[in-house]
Amino acid sequence: MAEPHGGEQLALIRETVRKAKVPRAKPRTWRGAALAEQRPVARVLVDKGLIHLDQFFDYAVPAAMDADARPGARVRVRFGARVVKGRREGGELHDGFIVERLSESDYRGPLAPIAQVLSPEPVLSPDLLALCRAVADRYAGALADVVQLAVPPRRVRPEAEPPREPLPPPGIPDPGSWSRYASGPGYLQALARGDAPRAVWTALPGPYWPEELARAVAAALASGRGALVVVPDGRAAGRVDAALTGLIGAGRHVLLTADSGPEERYRRWLAVSRGSVRAVVGTRAAMFAPVRDPGLVAIWDDGDSSHSEQHAPQPHAREVLMLRAAHEKAAFLLGGLSCTVEGAQLVDTGWALPLAAGREQVRAAAPLIRTIGDADQARDEAARAARLPTLAWQVVREGLRTGPVLVQVPRRGYVPRLACERCRAPARCGHCSGPLEAPDEAALRCGWCGRPEASWHCPECGGARLRAQIVGARRTAEELGRAFPEVPVRTSGRDHVLDTVPDRPALVVSTPGSEPVAEAGYAAALLLDGWAMLGRPDLRAGEEALRRWTGAAALVRGQDEGGTVVVVAEPTLRPVQALVRWDPAGHAVRELAERAELGFPPVSRMAAVAGRPEDVQDLVNTAELPEGAEVLGPVPLSAPEPGRPRRPGDPPPGENWERALLRVRRGSGAALAAALKAAQAARAVRREGDPVRIRIDPPDLG
Repeated sequence: MAEPHGGEQLALIRETVRKAKVPRAKPRTWRGAALAEQRPVARVLVDKGLIHLDQFFDYAVPAAMDADARPGARVRVRFGARVVKGRREGGELHDGFIVERLSESDYRGPLAPIAQVLSPEPVLSPDLLALCRAVADRYAGALADVVQLAVPPRRVRPEAEPPREPLPPPGIPDPGSWSRYASGPGYLQALARGDAPRAVWTALPGPYWPEELARAVAAALASGRGALVVVPDGRAAGRVDAALTGLIGAGRHVLLTADSGPEERYRRWLAVSRGSVRAVVGTRAAMFAPVRDPGLVAIWDDGDSSHSEQHAPQPHAREVLMLRAAHEKAAFLLGGLSCTVEGAQLVDTGWALPLAAGREQVRAAAPLIRTIGDADQARDEAARAARLPTLAWQVVREGLRTGPVLVQVPRRGYVPRLACERCRAPARCGHCSGPLEAPDEAALRCGWCGRPEASWHCPECGGARLRAQIVGARRTAEELGRAFPEVPVRTSGRDHVLDTVPDRPALVVSTPGSEPVAEAGYAAALLLDGWAMLGRPDLRAGEEALRRWTGAAALVRGQDEGGTVVVVAEPTLRPVQALVRWDPAGHAVRELAERAELGFPPVSRMAAVAGRPEDVQDLVNTAELPEGAEVLGPVPLSAPEPGRPRRPGDPPPGENWERALLRVRRGSGAALAAALKAAQAARAVRREGDPVRIRIDPPDLG
């Protein structure tokens, strides 16, 4: 068909604009309509998300909506209406959820009717509502914000599909590789009996942890109950999904990740909500999955930052699953190749029991760990002249004879940050003190002002030679490609993450968390620039470095098969020693003891309050903090570094923000959250200043 032109085209444009200006049909006002004969009042959670309106509101149920206006259904209501001549009029339309139906309301004035039932599907069950309320209280947030995290947006087509009958429970699985752990078979037996054991599981290195999680899920399903597993990313979810499908077949569980798309994800979520499926494997958002009668809630690798929600009130999946385990009387399993201090505290307080293998099993499964410290590199001519010490070259060369070799680098990218080769002092611009860089491997220039630096000398020691302080994955791949020209080099990072690599000689350069799985395990691994990971200004720097190292080293073949890992870091440091002994649980126990002496989380509870200085000061002064609360700061809150993506806690561009930390004893965490929430609500009612950002248990303490 020919395209319109001239006058026809102008007429078509005018008709399009006219149609675009036609307002959408609004729901009926239902003024004067007959009300439902039975329970004519609906208590509604209005999706406002305002902390001072964190309560339910009553609405009248028109008789025409009686059948569809059931508890848990989505509705539209008018909010902010005024009473005019005995009737409620006006107000803006807002979405909400019916919480319950009542015979009468506590409110004695006229009730506005529900404007529209968006869907009769009961998506907000009483159990899910109770969980959302508990999470909102723990994190000083609004219930509506938590419900928005818990219930996915509606999609029409999945709701129109009829529910299917659930499959019968599978049989009790055999222990399989759980027999490598002294109490592993007993844990599975307790799940299959319908008990609710709680365990902190330090998994052995190797490829078996997805199958072990799958067997735990199968044992819970065999008892006639449900199961939920939360993992950090889609790759881990896919591995557990494949293991579970291979163990119990398809149809008994669903995979909830963002990769499936909004409509398919809602279809799977509905299958869980309707009881058609009893088990869920998913990423962070799956922590709220409405599994009926859960017998097991499990989280893998709880130290991964992906488990921390970035939207208000920013709950952590571990804490949400702990609430579910307590409220729904489900078993709890916290697993990982490493161990967080929070996991160590659960064992220390007796809330959970340790589930670990003996030292003989650890030695059989773990690779040989070798270290290269500063003293070793100072004596090594190759280390001074090039990036890799002699030992690292030897391990790479030997490993490439039998399979792929993994190289972990702590930062992605090509542009290196430079430092003095002799004393490691950062190389800075003589004009503005910005960091020097060598984007084309030849001319030095400042990364801030762009001025060239022709004759740099170290102001600390007078040295004139530079070395890359941190070299990204791409540059490392190029260096290794020149050193081993006959070997293929593959990279895996944020822009392109590999899932697997074949079992043949290759160099695989990866950033932490992006390491692909080798089909038969890596022959060797290099963990470079360990000092950069350990030197981060973060309370969790040592724990995080060990977690990243164990995650990579666990992909290497066991020591009996010749697997070797070289970590370039000072061997006397606690995280390095824990890696050499393969004792992440022991490292977490020592970290916990040290934090207890200093009063650091998780022994204490903390809240971060960020905003404009006058607003932070006002909230801290007006909050009725629990006895013994300490106020640390406030201190200026730095703007994000150039090139770093913005995070929810970052100040708005161009504004000067401050952050204060509030610390209380462990048992006063609920009182601290309640006090901050009440103070925030009171300021909103008085309309004093701007809201401040409150985060309970912030993960990024320096």
